[in-house]
Amino acid sequence: MSKKQRRDIPRFAHPIIETHCHLDYLEPGGLSEELLNARDVGVERIITIAVSPDNLDKVQAIAQREDRVYCTQGVHPHEAENYTQEVDSRIREGASDPKVVAIGEIGLDYYYDHADRGVQRKVFADQLEIAATCDLPVVIHSRDADEDMRAILSEHLDRLPKRGVIHSFSSGLSLAEFALDANFMLGFNGMVTFNRADNVRDAVAITPVDQLLLETDAPYLTPVPYRGRSNGPRYLPFIAEKIAEIKEMPIDALLAQCYANSEQLFFTTSDSGAA
Repeated sequence: MSKKQRRDIPRFAHPIIETHCHLDYLEPGGLSEELLNARDVGVERIITIAVSPDNLDKVQAIAQREDRVYCTQGVHPHEAENYTQEVDSRIREGASDPKVVAIGEIGLDYYYDHADRGVQRKVFADQLEIAATCDLPVVIHSRDADEDMRAILSEHLDRLPKRGVIHSFSSGLSLAEFALDANFMLGFNGMVTFNRADNVRDAVAITPVDQLLLETDAPYLTPVPYRGRSNGPRYLPFIAEKIAEIKEMPIDALLAQCYANSEQLFFTTSDSGAA
């Protein structure tokens, strides 16, 4: 699709909450512009996600500086071998900040295998315990690890009353069904618009609308019709449109429910700061 054929980003009546992006990955100087562009299309609040010891402080600083931005604290499975007791303590300390709304991005990734699988499993379990202790939901990354993901979550369900979300969901339907039955939410992003992502659309189809979250995972996974550009929260309306189409429901009804889901999971005990 050429640039001339790309339609403008739609603006809907209901506000949107961006539940998963990486604002600290934006090009220098691009943060202010992205926040303005997102607000212009109705994105009211944004959660920027921690992934490594190196960016725990960065995402927290952005959240503290920007009224409408919130963050998480956690270490991605790619970084599991860099998880130390000092990092564990930093996550626990960071979790006390009112702008921290979850522990994440944590989980398992057996596709890239950037860290030993045994180490990944231990670090995932350790951070689930932090979430339990701090009474926070979790933001989970899961790729090609369905069996172990299910096993570890099963062991911790009793300690996780706030549950959480498996973000950027692209796993098998059996994991989706397990997570949904356990009252987790599933997060969907620009992949839902990709031509070859029937598996993602199938997962959307079986997800009750009251367990569905909108995200971009920006700057990655830009939705059609802007695929190929750097992603940003501004493109959330395209993701919402596609999900509303799959769910066969009006877009504003979908947005209202996803907004309520985001509020329930991340903002029930914190000051949203929304105007």
